[in-house]
Amino acid sequence: MTEKVNNTINNGYKEPNLYTGVRGIAVKILNRIDRTDAYLDKILEIELKNSDLSGVDKALLFEIVHGVIRWLNRIDWILNGFYKGQFSKCIPNVKNAMRVALYQILFLDKVPDYAAVNEAVEFVKKLQGQKPADLTNAVLRNIIKKKDAIRYPDREDDPAAYFSAYYSHPSWLVKRWINRWGEDFTEKLLVSNNEKPILVLRVNNLITSKKELTELLNKVNLGYKDCEYLDDFIKLNNLTNISDWEYFSKGYFSIQDESTGLACRLLDPRPGMRVLDFCAAPGGKTGMLADLMKNKGTLVAIDKFESRLKILKKNLQRLKVENVETYAVDALEFESEPFDRILVDVPCSGLGTLTKKPDIKWKRDIGDFRKLTATQSQLLDAASKLLKKGGYIVYSTCTIEPEENFEIIEKFLMSNPDFEIVFPGNEFPESLVNEKGYIQSFPNIHGMDGAFAVRLMRK
Repeated sequence: MTEKVNNTINNGYKEPNLYTGVRGIAVKILNRIDRTDAYLDKILEIELKNSDLSGVDKALLFEIVHGVIRWLNRIDWILNGFYKGQFSKCIPNVKNAMRVALYQILFLDKVPDYAAVNEAVEFVKKLQGQKPADLTNAVLRNIIKKKDAIRYPDREDDPAAYFSAYYSHPSWLVKRWINRWGEDFTEKLLVSNNEKPILVLRVNNLITSKKELTELLNKVNLGYKDCEYLDDFIKLNNLTNISDWEYFSKGYFSIQDESTGLACRLLDPRPGMRVLDFCAAPGGKTGMLADLMKNKGTLVAIDKFESRLKILKKNLQRLKVENVETYAVDALEFESEPFDRILVDVPCSGLGTLTKKPDIKWKRDIGDFRKLTATQSQLLDAASKLLKKGGYIVYSTCTIEPEENFEIIEKFLMSNPDFEIVFPGNEFPESLVNEKGYIQSFPNIHGMDGAFAVRLMRK
């Protein structure tokens, strides 16, 4: 038993009940992200569900953890410069306590610098002892003293190194984007990725109308504005725990980015049609397809895992969707009568969603594209065999990477001459559509997640 306790101390991890308060739980979450492949949103959701934090403290925990992950490269660049030794080999509790404190010092105004330092020092002292606490104190106070003179890589000599450190993105990704789009576009994209996420609602016309929902928002003083590209999407002015509002449980709206609606609109599903959502869970797009079909016709939703379909069914039940059949099946093995419309929203790198999911940029590497594109091509090929002549298939992703987007389509069209691209109609503005008929959104241009969609027809 003594050996087990000592190992726990030496590894820098303690029993969860020692991680109390917002900053303690934040360190606990960051420790876990450091040592596992778990996604930030999933870990945070579990912690919020199991904590007795107030609403204000939950919001602060969300802000701190997302903020540290979003700005990790800049935070670590600074800490590396002030820490004697190799910061990356620092005890996890100490390392993440410093990150949490430095995020507050750099980005939050409500907590005085000295208070952020004191909290970090007391936390480290409690878990690791006096010596690491003294080290934490010295490093953070030194940063505060010299924070206006912090130096980053020279922008003129090495713009990619500067962008990577200052705008907190992986070096390989920054270089890739500069090579493709140039420095100016890349810088604007990095800035957009680092903005705090906006809460967007999709009106569920199966239950309510945009007019009624906006009137209800006015009654509870929730400020909003219309989204620019799709009528049934509304941007809230502030982040709020809107899923606690009674009209969420009544199914009046879904929480989903405007970009998610592009592929659904492009598919043009109509009441009475036979429609397939090929990679359906967790069901945001399925709900919108049912809405566009006015609950009439057949909408088949498939996913490999029953557990994910349970989440989808629960969501559709809340939205009062009645025309969906679900099947837990590997999409590559699914057999059926042909469909009028098929949505193939494939698993992808997610590199268009970094505003909402900042941890994705640290989890991806260049090798991921090879694995992803193989799966994406297989899914598109399999879905195409289930489409009627004259029917539409929409291939979509939430990424801005060409290997996962138009290169997949070009390869598919070369092998399938009986398919052709059908250009979007007037329902999409020119800024979203390129000369080949692909829809592509960018956070820095369109104010929504980066997404791709193309409509193909079987001749």
